Amino acid sequence: MYFGKIILYQKNLMSNNLIISNTDNNYRIALLENNALSEYHVENKNKKINLGDIYIGIVKKLVPGLNAAFIDIGFEKEAFLHYADLGPQVSTIVQFFQKIKSSHSVSQAKIYSPLQKEGKITDYLEKGQTIVVQIVKEPISNKGPRVAADISIAGKYIILVPFTQMVTSSRRLLDKEEKKRLIRLMQSIRKPNYGIIIRTAAYGKEVAPLDKDLRDTIKKWKNIVQKYKNTPPKNKIYSDAKNINVVLRDMLHTQFDNIYIDEESMYEEVNEYFKQLGQEKKNIVQHFQNKKKIFDYFDIEKQIKILFGQTVSLLGGGYLIIEHTEAMHVIDVNSGRNASKENNQEDTALLVNKIAAKEIARQLRLRDMGGIIVVDFIDMKKEEHKQEVLQIIKEALQKEKAKSNVLPISKFGVMQITRQRVRQETNIPVQEICPTCNGKGETKAIIALADRIEKSLDFVLTNNKKTKIIMNMHPYLWSYFTKGLISQRMRWMYKYKKIIIIKKDYRLSITEFKFLDAKHKPILL
Repeated sequence: MYFGKIILYQKNLMSNNLIISNTDNNYRIALLENNALSEYHVENKNKKINLGDIYIGIVKKLVPGLNAAFIDIGFEKEAFLHYADLGPQVSTIVQFFQKIKSSHSVSQAKIYSPLQKEGKITDYLEKGQTIVVQIVKEPISNKGPRVAADISIAGKYIILVPFTQMVTSSRRLLDKEEKKRLIRLMQSIRKPNYGIIIRTAAYGKEVAPLDKDLRDTIKKWKNIVQKYKNTPPKNKIYSDAKNINVVLRDMLHTQFDNIYIDEESMYEEVNEYFKQLGQEKKNIVQHFQNKKKIFDYFDIEKQIKILFGQTVSLLGGGYLIIEHTEAMHVIDVNSGRNASKENNQEDTALLVNKIAAKEIARQLRLRDMGGIIVVDFIDMKKEEHKQEVLQIIKEALQKEKAKSNVLPISKFGVMQITRQRVRQETNIPVQEICPTCNGKGETKAIIALADRIEKSLDFVLTNNKKTKIIMNMHPYLWSYFTKGLISQRMRWMYKYKKIIIIKKDYRLSITEFKFLDAKHKPILL
């Protein structure tokens, strides 16, 4: 019954797939790039504050020492508004909304002088004043949301910025010729007093869909203006974040080959959204129907267990150790088995650091780590090698949405990275209660341990000319690798074309395993 669907959902190793699972309280969204997990989001359906929401706030407190203000938008924690987030047209926006009660339209707005770069927030705001603000950073830890008075409205292909004349493009739109074409096109159809930022999703689009998106986005702005007239302070006047399509829209900088969704009503909703985007995208949305859960089928649960731990394995035997502190994140790069592979220490360091650089960029995106990140690479003496690793990190981070700044590797082998923090960091517990000690201690998740065993087996079989191998392990692990008609042991034998025998050893703890040759002599890793 399900054979045809398994063919439909076969995992193409060279594709980008978006997997969406609908649970009672959350949307779970995973982006697989070449079958590797690169983004993971959990969106709470009942979340009260979302990025892009617009509120009518009241200035509760001015803090000249911080050059900032605290804004009451109706929640327990007041929102933080810094001088830098007032926006160049703050005077125009404030005056516009103050007069809007008397039915002034957008075309009647008076444009005031732009904000001075070096100024004081007390020159523009006063305590008790009403101000329209937009959420730019969700609440993190015990802090309230961060807001801006520089209002922008996101469409499918553009971002509308009222009361400005600018037309620019996303920094992730790297094709210079396409960037020039889109800017010229949008300048020709732009309305007065509306600035435009062109999104990466606009790549290749002609005037008709862009013009429609511009008109639709202006309509959203006019609806905000109308709602403001009849809404008391400390209330929301705009939000499109209740819809899963908003999350998809913000991820459109990535080209999807397929989008798999396990819930039918959400599948229909997303499918309709992509039909509206254009003919070339409408067939990528598929309704996943299988006995297996969607995250299990695509090995996402396994990858989450492995990738969100304190230790992250690298290709070739190296590994990262990721520590989180109150002030910063610290990542230590270790060579592991790579130490004996290259002719000298410098070559080994370069090899491991290049592999680690790619994985570190992936981890920052996956965990949505923000603030200060310090990376302790393996020491390299040659300056050109340090530059090579630096370039890998920069190129990888340039492709993502969050802004980041990377400093060169110091003489101590340390790199400093600052990365924009917009959402709460994704921190998933991957510890499981250890059955050996009946819950008195903890061990790594068993699925992560299985992955380490498989990598060790691959290392042994590819570096030793053995036709037969014996693995001794705890009975708990033995049952895991030998269960089923087509067990994991059988798959290994088929893959490596060698005899693999797994034996129970009650003397070993659940995290221990040993490799022996046909004469029962130990094989050292």
